[in-house]
Amino acid sequence: MSHRSEQFSVGNRVVVTGLGVVTSLGIGIAKLWNNVIAGRSGIGVVQSFDVSNFSCKIAGEILDFKVSDYMDLKLAKRSDLFVHYAIAGARLALDDANIKNGEIEPERFGVLIGSGIGGMQTIDEQSRIFHERGARYVSPFMIPSLINNIAPGMVAIELNARGPNFSAVSACTSGTHAIGEAYHMLKLGKADVMLAGGTEAAVSPLSFAGFCAMRAMSTSCNDHPEEASRPFDATRDGFVMANGSGVVVLETLEHAIGRKAHIYCELAGYSASCDAYHMTSPDPETRGLTKCFSDLFRETGLSAADVDYINAHGTSTQYNDKAETKAISNAFGDHAKKLLISSTKSMTGHLLGAAGGLEAAICAKVVETGKVPPTINYQNRDPECYLNYVPNRSVDADIKVAISDNLGFGGQNGALLFKKFS
Repeated sequence: MSHRSEQFSVGNRVVVTGLGVVTSLGIGIAKLWNNVIAGRSGIGVVQSFDVSNFSCKIAGEILDFKVSDYMDLKLAKRSDLFVHYAIAGARLALDDANIKNGEIEPERFGVLIGSGIGGMQTIDEQSRIFHERGARYVSPFMIPSLINNIAPGMVAIELNARGPNFSAVSACTSGTHAIGEAYHMLKLGKADVMLAGGTEAAVSPLSFAGFCAMRAMSTSCNDHPEEASRPFDATRDGFVMANGSGVVVLETLEHAIGRKAHIYCELAGYSASCDAYHMTSPDPETRGLTKCFSDLFRETGLSAADVDYINAHGTSTQYNDKAETKAISNAFGDHAKKLLISSTKSMTGHLLGAAGGLEAAICAKVVETGKVPPTINYQNRDPECYLNYVPNRSVDADIKVAISDNLGFGGQNGALLFKKFS
């Protein structure tokens, strides 16, 4: 056991040293980042199942993903697609961090990967088998394939990571909460390295049916899917679902310096709150999300005026975008109109529980490069969405502090604060 295994100092600084993403807009951070800065869309007509009877026919599917690039095919057949994406994201993040297999002491290496829904593909397929063929034909791997925590569990098995390991399950805030709790583990000295983020593979017939029944997804752009996700635009009519994962490597600063790691930025703050208002709708008074931002300022000692950029939740739904704008205005006051704000969901679609992991990786690149992604498809101003959403084209700016925030069903809120490393 490491001589540091019982450290409980909250003084540890935490840095981001690796980024792994699996998205419809690119696999690997380099490809994704180039497409995001160029303002490209990863949304298309659904290919994996027949959508002729669905009101929404579009999604962010990952058509070039090869699971054999990341894990044994026999093992892959016994696990759900959301696990495949988690393992791929983790391996890509470790490669990006230049961490070789076996390099990290197992007991000091943890994995926290969240998922909002878990094994939706397994639920869909095994439900069909049960109703068509009977109970005898249901797979013995069904239960372990669909539970949310199997994603970090399988990543740990693949990478021999014996440190803290669990899954944050908080709807579309899952990835953010997973990263935040991993940050806490490092601050408390429970680990030296944490893989953290989110994974989701919810593009399936049953999931689509549920969200269509809620009238939550965009239906007006089935013939031109790249224009469907239009956060903060007055004509927005719902979110666009997407599959994928976003995983980051977090390390204590001491550990990162010790191995001469490339440091993207510092993760300096994390906050979580609940609206305690409604099952699916955000609080119109935005007390929960406003508190989330304010708590970040208290934790970090920064003021609202120190923040340069927000990667917003920005789902392209009427309620979310209006409420998020109000929360930013409440928390940031006069500085709100000086902020650069973008919703990269306009390009990637909404990865549900994986959104926070992906958007944290994007924030890390924003702080590192000073390039700010656009909100594409922003054409029509909404009087209730009145801030600077970096419309349609990326901009260059001096970004020292960035925030990524996410909201989820159940009134969940989460926010992460990233600082330029110095």
